[in-house]
Amino acid sequence: MDEPILTMEEREAINSGRWFNTLSPSLRHDILRCAYVKRFKDADLIVARGEPPSEWTAVAKGAVRVSSTSLSGKQITLTYVEPGVWFGDVAMFDGDQRTHDAYAHGATTLLCVARNDFQKILSSHVELYEALMRLQARRIRTLFGLVEDLNTLPLRARLAKQLLHLVRSYGVPCLNDGNETRIGLQLAQEELAQLLGASRQRVNQELKSMEREDAIRIEQGGLVIRNRAALMRIAEADS
Repeated sequence: MDEPILTMEEREAINSGRWFNTLSPSLRHDILRCAYVKRFKDADLIVARGEPPSEWTAVAKGAVRVSSTSLSGKQITLTYVEPGVWFGDVAMFDGDQRTHDAYAHGATTLLCVARNDFQKILSSHVELYEALMRLQARRIRTLFGLVEDLNTLPLRARLAKQLLHLVRSYGVPCLNDGNETRIGLQLAQEELAQLLGASRQRVNQELKSMEREDAIRIEQGGLVIRNRAALMRIAEADS
């Protein structure tokens, strides 16, 4: 059974979200007042492609893996939605079917707003229209940037940029060395390769090269960023 309230850590993730934090106090209050909590175990299906839109959602803990299935039946990971990020608003507007599958990646907590309540908030707060337009504009800029990187940057630079993004979103300081940061999101190299549109073998080669340069450390449980400045130099070398 879903727990009805967020933990302090989960509430902080929502309130400190880059987009949500820009909303007026009254709008944030009305969103949270009608929101409810859902909790999922690792690999649980959250929403399936083709389903009608029913909820506007924010990640409060964990991550949501957005995926698609190729014609050959292979599942491809497109992105991971991190804590503090809202998604599903496009479907709330156009009423069309969900375009992708979404799964919990690790133990995941979502804060959800039913479609009817979403429409009521829109009618009460014109501010939300403008705020969602800004959110979509940011997503479009990010998308164009990813397309540009895919067509202009070598895999080494794109991998470094992806690792920098992951450490910003999921970085956890290492207890034995304050200068090192562990990426808390557990990703297999195959999953990391899918995000970059590359093979697992090529990603593995680049990771080992970065490890030899002391930029990262590969561990059984994931990746540790040893030198963020070195990663930034790699990311910018061919920009």
